[in-house]
Amino acid sequence: MPTVPTRRRPAPPDLPAFADRAEAGVRLGGALREALGEFKFPDVERPVVFAIPRGGVAVAAGVARCLAAPLEVIVVRKIGHPEAPEFGLGAIAEGGEPVFDDAVLAEAGLTVADLADVVERERAELARRVDVYRGDAGHGDHPDRNRTAIVVDDGLATGVTARAALRAVAGRLGGGRNRPVRTVLAVPIAAQGSLESINAEADEVVTVVTARRLRSVGEWYADFGQLTDADVLTLLAEGQP
Repeated sequence: MPTVPTRRRPAPPDLPAFADRAEAGVRLGGALREALGEFKFPDVERPVVFAIPRGGVAVAAGVARCLAAPLEVIVVRKIGHPEAPEFGLGAIAEGGEPVFDDAVLAEAGLTVADLADVVERERAELARRVDVYRGDAGHGDHPDRNRTAIVVDDGLATGVTARAALRAVAGRLGGGRNRPVRTVLAVPIAAQGSLESINAEADEVVTVVTARRLRSVGEWYADFGQLTDADVLTLLAEGQP
């Protein structure tokens, strides 16, 4: 996909920028509604919002309401360091292959082969979450596959999770070479250094705040509590038309 300018707004002087994910979703939805009118590709008026669980669902719910768009999930799992699982080295999304941060892998002194066991564990958890979140509810069954896909998360740090999600969504909704799906990544807070690589994956990127230095996504929220599977299911049910 071609690299395009990132649409972003200046960061406020103080942290946190958002009270919680719900407020972030409302503000992001407003930014998207304004930006969508400027996008120059077909079917932009009929978007589908894809949330990255779990935290991204709480943001995406507000976005979907603002745009009067259906709310779906694109399930992604982080691939962590074998000895420090919170240290992300890559990600894998449903229907896709693992995506790795080559620079971080090299810094950790690891190869893709070293992470084979971790990848298998995350595939199993990925399948479990897909079954829980989607099950037999029929989410994701859109007659017109060639719709603008808006992928939403609660923040963009390294960007590897977003890359995996964008590739999976493009594969899931893509309509062939003559009319490919158009993808938009939308996040309330993004690390400036990660935007260049994401611009190569998405047709457009919309953010509310861009940070020169992003130590953690959570520091930009006054309330960054963790969501449960039950929370995700409730938000998804409320987001269906």
